Amino acid sequence: MKRLLLSGSALLLSLLLSLLLGQFNGKVQAQTLTDLEAKFSCSQTRQEDGEGERLIYADQAQIQIKGAQILALQWESSLFRSSHGHECSIDSSDEPLAEVTEKGWRISLKDAVAARQRRGYDTERGSQCSIRLERDGEQLRIKPSCPTLCGSRNNFSALTVNLQTGVCHYDE
Repeated sequence: MKRLLLSGSALLLSLLLSLLLGQFNGKVQAQTLTDLEAKFSCSQTRQEDGEGERLIYADQAQIQIKGAQILALQWESSLFRSSHGHECSIDSSDEPLAEVTEKGWRISLKDAVAARQRRGYDTERGSQCSIRLERDGEQLRIKPSCPTLCGSRNNFSALTVNLQTGVCHYDE
């Protein structure tokens, strides 16, 4: 009888421990879904409209987010043509704000017009700046709509980065 009680207690303890560990693992997984640490450097050469001028896309970034707090942000996105280049850039000094979404994060600026003026750009580009970061496993899809922080370029590059391998794919 003692042996049966001891085995029952051990089983109960084992089940309780499994349950507790299962809940703990679930919390760790949930927490890591709201954290992002990405560092990448990408480039790609394309022909404009399939047959036109040669274009070189180049992007370099470091992004570190914990929940809705941006710990580090720096992204330079360039488009080079044979005679000139255009770039867009954003960093922590632009006062970015992060919002956690269902798929990842949405980054906006506290004051987009002030950020643009600090860079010495005219105000004709407006004050729109939204960068969506959507995470699917190790894939990070970056969907920018931020002409405010671009000199004469329309927008940052839209791309997908494999966070494990660093391989990039530029969206059309």
